[in-house]
Amino acid sequence: MSHPILYSLRQCPYAMRARLGLLLARQSVVLRDIVMTNIPDEMFVASVKGTVPVLVFENGKVIDESLDIMLWALRENDPANLLYSQNDAMLSNMLTLIERSDNEFVEALNKYKAASRYHDDNLDEYRQQCEPFIKYLEHCLTKHRFIMGEKASLVDYAILPFIRQFSRVDKKWYLQSPYPKLRAWLELHYQNPLFSKTMKIYPQWLEAKEEIIFE
Repeated sequence: MSHPILYSLRQCPYAMRARLGLLLARQSVVLRDIVMTNIPDEMFVASVKGTVPVLVFENGKVIDESLDIMLWALRENDPANLLYSQNDAMLSNMLTLIERSDNEFVEALNKYKAASRYHDDNLDEYRQQCEPFIKYLEHCLTKHRFIMGEKASLVDYAILPFIRQFSRVDKKWYLQSPYPKLRAWLELHYQNPLFSKTMKIYPQWLEAKEEIIFE
């Protein structure tokens, strides 16, 4: 049986999220690493949205949203029980929190990143717009080791790429910020070999045309 094909971009947080989900679910895919300035025609045929990630199956099925890729993979196989299957209400709570991250937090984060890139005088203001969500995570992490409990869940990995971005906008401020639990949580993920595997550098597919099995 052929592996699904994943179109991905190493530093894109959404593609990172998809790769994390696939690794956590032990789902093998053929990885096609691309750059957004040179998108393969094959990816456009599969998904007109023109952004990564895009997961293409042999039967023509396409999943082109990062969270949907995570959910598909973990519903196929969830060895660490990241969906907290013993509690039906927990998945709904997770999805609500991820939605808050993807909308409220990411919108503010994008402004914060842009302000830093262009040396905007409103940098502090945009960072403060990010902080309600950050403060909520810090509160959760004062009660247990991970966001939803003592064990990692879908939420931890779904928001990880965006918290990583937040931490890198102003590293000096971040390291001195009043969020020690969040820093410890992020470092815990960095120390996990899974993260290194997620961020491994591969040849660009359009240049090498190499079949890379990501597993």
